[in-house]
Amino acid sequence: MNKKPDVPEVEGIDLDFTPAGYFALRDLHLALPSDIKGQARRDLARKLAAEGKELPAELAAPELTPDDRRMWGLIHPAMMGGEYLPRMGRDEVEIARISLKSVTGDQISVRARRRSDRILFSIVDEYQGEYGGYELHPKSSRKPLAMRQLVDLLDSACEQGGAVMSPVVWPIEDGSSSVDDMRGFVSVESDFYPELGRTTRRASSFLRGARGGTGGRVRRVDGREPAAALTGNANRRQGGSATPMKLY
Repeated sequence: MNKKPDVPEVEGIDLDFTPAGYFALRDLHLALPSDIKGQARRDLARKLAAEGKELPAELAAPELTPDDRRMWGLIHPAMMGGEYLPRMGRDEVEIARISLKSVTGDQISVRARRRSDRILFSIVDEYQGEYGGYELHPKSSRKPLAMRQLVDLLDSACEQGGAVMSPVVWPIEDGSSSVDDMRGFVSVESDFYPELGRTTRRASSFLRGARGGTGGRVRRVDGREPAAALTGNANRRQGGSATPMKLY
């Protein structure tokens, strides 16, 4: 029997919530909002759909042509966020999205791919391994993950804060940003785990006490310090949205 991941409880959230499945809409050939790679287009598409308005084909397209992508980038660099993510496969869905409020709106995509009787998990970004990859635990499963398993997967995906917090901790430890600068820098959303964004708010514990006598370094409330060398997500293009992760 697998041990339940040691994830701090969050009041009002069932961390044992497990989606019935990931691929039902795929099997019906129906689209998910998360099929849209670009975060700005995805947010706008959701807004128009909620208002009962028809979506322009360019807005609802999973990905843009290179020319259209350049046009979106001319509006503002952040409009390109997510547009450079790898293309999803036919039997693949995005189960979570991490959005960074960087100049170019960098995005990190957590994905599930069906293969035979197992579900394979991956985390990809817009730099395709240029700054190091992610270590997944578990790498695969026979059924969808419970939310606490997904949170644990994110927390353990890389050192110094995991996939969610490392982009926040890096610029603070590097001295290029302050704790106040990084408030609201990260948001997390999911079509399959509606409360996921709220669970990540506990990550603010990384920043508590950072202002008081730590020499500019970030100290966790449990006394441990994340190391300075992070995956580089926040520094790659200079540095959200569903439910934003507030950093207190």
